[in-house]
Amino acid sequence: MYSGAAAAAAGPPRRDFISVTLGSEEAVGVGGYNNSKAWRRRSCWRKWKQLSRLQRSVILFLFAFLSVCGVISYTSMGEVWKSITNKSLDDQRTEQEIPRLKLANPAVLPAPQKADANRGDYPELSLQKPPKPPHVRRGPSNLQIKAPRRDTKLKIQQDTMRAVEELVEADKVEKTEKTIISWRGAVIEPDQSTEPPSSKIMEPEKPSSVEAEDQKEPVPINERQLAVVEAFRHAWKGYKDFAWGHDELKPLSKSYSEWFGLGLTLIDALDTMWILGLKEEFEEARKWVANDLVFDKNVDVNLFESTIRILGGLLSTYHLSGDTLFLEKAKDIGNRLMPAFKTPSKIPYSDVNIGRGTAHPPRWTSDSTVAEVTSIQLEFRELSRLTGDEKFQKAVDEVMKHVHTLSGKNNGLVPMFINTNSGQFTHLGVYTLGARADSYYEYLLKQWIQGGKKENELLEDYMRAIEGVKKHLLQRSEPKKLTFVGELAHGHFSAKMDHLVCFLPGTLALGAHNGLAADHMKLAETLIETCYQMYAQVETGLSPEIVHFNLHAQKGHKDVEIKPADRHNLLRPETVESLFYMYRFTGDKKYQDWGWEILQNFNRYTRVPTGGYTSINNVQNPSNPEPRDKMESFFLGETLKYMFLLFSDDIDLINLDKYVFNTEAHPLPIWVPA
Repeated sequence: MYSGAAAAAAGPPRRDFISVTLGSEEAVGVGGYNNSKAWRRRSCWRKWKQLSRLQRSVILFLFAFLSVCGVISYTSMGEVWKSITNKSLDDQRTEQEIPRLKLANPAVLPAPQKADANRGDYPELSLQKPPKPPHVRRGPSNLQIKAPRRDTKLKIQQDTMRAVEELVEADKVEKTEKTIISWRGAVIEPDQSTEPPSSKIMEPEKPSSVEAEDQKEPVPINERQLAVVEAFRHAWKGYKDFAWGHDELKPLSKSYSEWFGLGLTLIDALDTMWILGLKEEFEEARKWVANDLVFDKNVDVNLFESTIRILGGLLSTYHLSGDTLFLEKAKDIGNRLMPAFKTPSKIPYSDVNIGRGTAHPPRWTSDSTVAEVTSIQLEFRELSRLTGDEKFQKAVDEVMKHVHTLSGKNNGLVPMFINTNSGQFTHLGVYTLGARADSYYEYLLKQWIQGGKKENELLEDYMRAIEGVKKHLLQRSEPKKLTFVGELAHGHFSAKMDHLVCFLPGTLALGAHNGLAADHMKLAETLIETCYQMYAQVETGLSPEIVHFNLHAQKGHKDVEIKPADRHNLLRPETVESLFYMYRFTGDKKYQDWGWEILQNFNRYTRVPTGGYTSINNVQNPSNPEPRDKMESFFLGETLKYMFLLFSDDIDLINLDKYVFNTEAHPLPIWVPA
């Protein structure tokens, strides 16, 4: 532009304006303006020649770059539109390949494979000889489940197609968060934040479309899993025949017992039936929930037990099935439990009248147990996330923040009781990982995992507590030198260990899987051996409620000693729970074999011929284990569920990178940060 203006200044004065267009003295002086094509070509060429070499290089580079981009875009979009054209056919194939449970509302996830598929005549299956499972090489390298590997071109195609589909659907539905669907698993919402949810109530999420080729083929159910299914059906038969809609079955007297009058066994077993693929039983139970489950009753319920069993069971079943019936029921019971938090200290009362909306401590004390007030957080936090009502999470988070600041701890170990008026620990100096304190430690880790590993106070308290366990509560027995977790009372060590403590190996393994210290896994391996020996060293092969370990070698004595008051077995799940975690994270088949032994012994000594299983009073007497005539709801909600998962070689069957189990074995989704 500068050289063209100088040339125009040398010519006739009245033609200065022509310099902008023609750019040269020759064009101005000869013939004036000419609009012919030949003249325009010569003019453009002169313009081009007047540019510097750098300017011409830049223009040529830009032209070449745009050309290449155009070719790539044309190729990519061609593949995209081809994929969209074939989408309907792929969807049809997906529907044919994956059976779905038909509910009132479409399921969020495909229904599990029918439990009796390819089973043949199951009654002929022998429970005495464990079948040899197919060899599957598994180990820590397989724990992080990722999408199938694909080449780069296909990945670009899928990403682009996803964007196009979002544009197409924008005019049909409101914008929702994308979901990831894994076979037999819960919905994972990757855009959820760990911040308190907004006050706007969110609608239940719809399943995203998944190409048929992305669907993972279900792992066939093996014979050990079929044995668990048969055990569940036998237990369910007794409940259905003699206790339908009531809290717990009394299988010997063919009757029932009531605790809250809310169908505890049925609600506790809902997600177990879904996972086991028991479609007919699930449908029947769903009808009872829809038509007969009413919370508007003048009845006192225990805050902790009703939260982990009822609220947790309903939330888990909602996530697995996508049926909003269960979410509505969860909101109802959640709101009715909130009066428990109306205390001077915000530490909740133990009991709530869900009909009157009142709460109170036990008649004999104003204390609550530490485990009860700190083991309801997973459920209430998830209820806030689903409903958008932050009051649930706010109430339970205040409890954890308060406990975090309290004095009276011993290297992270907490006393068993806390006063609802003062908010302070009581009965100081007694520390245990058994009853009244156990799930406090479990929920420290699991809340941290649920919230996307962001809440550092929870992790700090958990790590400090495990160090406290190592320092104060670990000892080794004689003669087999089993590592066990005892109790500390005012500085004196007791070699007493509750069966409840056998949750700890699984919790330690879960922490190690999530990046915590490697020595946590080593400790888990030694403790699960101890928990297994609590079964293996007993005459019936079933663990008592409490054992005492020998600290000094004595001729003719085993590591485990059992007192008469402690020799009952309540069909508890804790050892099987930890076996599940250990097998899932190590792939060591011995954990499956140990679980198989336990299942066989349940069948030998606790199975009632007319239906159901019963707790027993004496694990040391195989000829007369003294049945107690009671089947706890957690036998269906936890014990058999963990058995089924333990025997599975499908690590996507409740993927532990996507779910966290509450303390009643109800899986809830891990929140993935936005």
